[in-house]
Amino acid sequence: MALHSTVRRITTHVLNEMKLKGEKITMLTAYDFSMARLLDQAGIDVILVGDSASNVMAGFETTLPITLDNMIYHAASVMRGVKRSLVVVDLPFGTYQGDSKEALMSAIRIMKETNASAVKLEGGEEIVESVKRILSAGIPVMGHLGLTPQAIHKFGTYVVRARDKEEADKLKNDALILAEAGCFGIVLEKIPASLAGEVTRSVKIPVIGIGAGGEVDGQVLVLHDMLGITQEFSPRFLRRYHNLQMEIKGAVQNYIEDVRSRNFPNEKEQY
Repeated sequence: MALHSTVRRITTHVLNEMKLKGEKITMLTAYDFSMARLLDQAGIDVILVGDSASNVMAGFETTLPITLDNMIYHAASVMRGVKRSLVVVDLPFGTYQGDSKEALMSAIRIMKETNASAVKLEGGEEIVESVKRILSAGIPVMGHLGLTPQAIHKFGTYVVRARDKEEADKLKNDALILAEAGCFGIVLEKIPASLAGEVTRSVKIPVIGIGAGGEVDGQVLVLHDMLGITQEFSPRFLRRYHNLQMEIKGAVQNYIEDVRSRNFPNEKEQY
């Protein structure tokens, strides 16, 4: 029987065991109680409270504007809906990059105020001191390499990363550094599938891909993209499993029509 179906709660240890057994890990984003409860009940392994909330919840163009207080609000909301899934929370831009002490205090706030399971940081060697300091407090850390949205102004574009040898070599080295530092897992975003497979085989910790092919240990997507709530974002790696944008708009339009035509409420829908 698959490991993920027998455990009462997903932990970092369970994820590691899943990698060893060759069981794929499933991961989606969530930002509120209702959606998190649905994902948890559906059996998702990991819920990422992503700084993508800046885009899909707040309407910003990038992930940079979202604050630590915003992330804590979303993560606490998610945790109230979760009984089984492992919940990972993004540390937002500006809370860990330049000062490892600030990184630790940011992570402590998230853990104390949300009761989440872990935090996620973008970057490799350049943020390893922050990773180590957070880990020293007993807080699990997930890394994130490849396309790192918080560095969008450095890259200037959302194109596939690590196509050239120099960047690919740095990514492979960064993955080893994060694993050796003690990260329990790494997200690889928008890199060549062959490179992602090489990284996955080089480290003992789980590697989760988004636009990184099928040779990784698991997959993550942004929930609003996967459900078709957002339609503007259509990269090659995104598979839409529904078109909720049309369904929701249709339901609202039906409601408007029923109210205006005096069809709602009917006699059975009133006291």
